[in-house]
Amino acid sequence: MKFDTIIIGSGLAALWCAKFLNEKNKKTLIITKNMVWDCNSFYAQGGVTMALDKDDVPLHIEDTIKAGSFHNDKRAVEILSKASLELKKEIFEYGFRFDEKVTKEGAHSIPRVYHAGGDATGRELHKFIFKKDKSFFMDEALVFDILIKDKIAYGVSVFKNNEKFNIYADNVVIASGGIGALYKYDTNARTIAGEMQGLMVEKGIKLKDMEFTQFHPTVFIEMKFSQKLLLTEALRGEGAFVIDEKGERFLFKYDKRGELAGRDIVSRAIFLHQQQGHKVFLDVSMFDEEYFKNRFPTIYQKLRDFGINVPYEKIPISPAFHYMMGGIEVDLNSKVKGFENLYAIGEVANTGVHGANRLASNSLLECFVFAKKAANEIVLQNFKTNGTIFEINNEELFKKEDKKYKNLLREYMWKNVGIIRDEKGLKETLNFIETSLNRVGRMTRLRFLTAKEIVKAALNRKKSLGAHFRKDEHGSN
Repeated sequence: MKFDTIIIGSGLAALWCAKFLNEKNKKTLIITKNMVWDCNSFYAQGGVTMALDKDDVPLHIEDTIKAGSFHNDKRAVEILSKASLELKKEIFEYGFRFDEKVTKEGAHSIPRVYHAGGDATGRELHKFIFKKDKSFFMDEALVFDILIKDKIAYGVSVFKNNEKFNIYADNVVIASGGIGALYKYDTNARTIAGEMQGLMVEKGIKLKDMEFTQFHPTVFIEMKFSQKLLLTEALRGEGAFVIDEKGERFLFKYDKRGELAGRDIVSRAIFLHQQQGHKVFLDVSMFDEEYFKNRFPTIYQKLRDFGINVPYEKIPISPAFHYMMGGIEVDLNSKVKGFENLYAIGEVANTGVHGANRLASNSLLECFVFAKKAANEIVLQNFKTNGTIFEINNEELFKKEDKKYKNLLREYMWKNVGIIRDEKGLKETLNFIETSLNRVGRMTRLRFLTAKEIVKAALNRKKSLGAHFRKDEHGSN
């Protein structure tokens, strides 16, 4: 089997890249670990940030860089914002319609976030684009290796139906998403575990900005599933309050913007308030029930199912891991640096647009913009591999105690490499990772390699920046 392009992952970045490849009659294969909708894009409640017009582009760039603590690659941010104007037109011409109301979310100066289906933007976009997709598709297939030699990717090794085999291609695009399963509490799809980042470490390929892990401040975690229910930023953008058990809006003690401060600030404030023994809630009582039900249908239904009488009853909340700003270092055309034909797009990539902290709803925009750039580069380069054949990696993929070690890792990462960090906790976690690496199967080991890069990067950055907060720099708090 040989394809023009293999795409690992089935989120919006993967589907949008495939769209442009298919339009050029490129034979494209999408491989996904579970079902097509088991991706973060599908669960994205927030919308797509798009500059309102040319005049808004400089302000969107400024908001993005401020949220990113000025750690962003400004060239990438400029590409992102300018391309959003064209994207708006492309999506409309493709036949998709956003809701009429454009909303404002945390750290945006003005309303510029486009939603669909109320709080189901990712799901609506994903379903719409997937229906039009013309790629070959392989689900319930585990990519456990990428076939690399002399800075050229020749294809992938796949485990499906208890069988290992290689699939070859002229180009490989990694669109496998973030790292949610590395943390005890996360909002990510159940399949998102960071294995491809670990695979890059194994291959000696650089990961960048791995210390910058974003925690969503408002998550309903009182559920048995590992994937917790995110309560979209748009709730606070449209007037919801964060309060404690006394009804106090305590966020203003930490930032004058209160509920509309950046995600890192709000998450840290809630976490610290909880550490002081307080309970924290989201108050949505200012919303009319009919409006709430129509504007936030997913949240309304799920919370009602859990017995919370929204919008009349306050919602218990906690921060949870949400998004990885770091990832595989790529150039402005989404190509992995130093490679001829290996690309990374979406959350798995580090384009530099998010800096140290992602601006709300810039992630779907990044998926669209840089997926298209990857497709255009693949078409332009027209690279062909030479038919080299690889032996299949015979390493044991799974071991009996993998689940135990994965759960221990999630505990360590949440406790020591979460919202607030210090050298002692980071070193404790690094020691656990290093002593566990040879006790687990290949797929779990790849997770551990990713976690190790996060811990090492957090240790190396002694001073707090954006989503990375070192309490040993800031005294006892």
